[in-house]
Amino acid sequence: MGLQHAAIGIDVGGTGIKGAAIDVTTGEKISTRHKVATPAGGAPADIAREVGSMAAAIRAELAAAGFDSSANLPVGVTLPGVVRDGVMRTAANIDLSWIGTDAHALLSAAVAAPCTVVNDADAAGIAEVAFGEVSGLPGVTLVLTFGTGIGSALVADGVLVPNFELGHLELDGFTSIERHTAAKVIEREGITLDEWASRVSRYIGYLEKILNPDRFVLGGSISKASDSFLPFAGVTVPVVPARLRNNAGIIGAARLAAEAIDPESSNSAP
Repeated sequence: MGLQHAAIGIDVGGTGIKGAAIDVTTGEKISTRHKVATPAGGAPADIAREVGSMAAAIRAELAAAGFDSSANLPVGVTLPGVVRDGVMRTAANIDLSWIGTDAHALLSAAVAAPCTVVNDADAAGIAEVAFGEVSGLPGVTLVLTFGTGIGSALVADGVLVPNFELGHLELDGFTSIERHTAAKVIEREGITLDEWASRVSRYIGYLEKILNPDRFVLGGSISKASDSFLPFAGVTVPVVPARLRNNAGIIGAARLAAEAIDPESSNSAP
């Protein structure tokens, strides 16, 4: 069996690393979903070691299942920070020594193949636009992921605007608005879901005013409770919950890796 339209996606977070082989034309998993804890401290060498081991384990699983060419699959890896030309420019919830690190070179060596390295929210955004509730819709989609912080991805007619870090806007006296509106504040401050939603309404309303997107996609684990707080007061464009949730980063990383090798790969019929 061949893997013409497959790639490996690995999503690195502050607490966990998860990955799978993905059919980039459908967004479906070809392998099982692998997951390990992020090494304590999140240093580059330690994370690279785990990413390399996970890529090898996914390839071995595919080979055992009878897939040929598994060793040649493109690999995409997300990291929680701004990535420009393969180099990390910021780092969140991983060691600050990532800043200035050539992540492309480090991770390519770890997985023994050219590795596409992308911001974690960007990967999630690409996946949601390709395979989520807003798949096929024209115009500008702004994907927001709410967790420990706020990730954001802007996609215009299928084209990603990378490193769109809207969680760090200054708003209402907060130098980084995610400190006030991330999902983590519910636990940290002991506020109710309604109180959190009121804060997010103000934040998303402000984003609508300055960016005028056609729609928002709300991601992160909080999206599972979306029936309890949507729609947001004062927001006039549609806000829809993310469909792919914790798999979005894996799927988006794989899709971007495949497109880096062959721009037509994700548009071809299986």
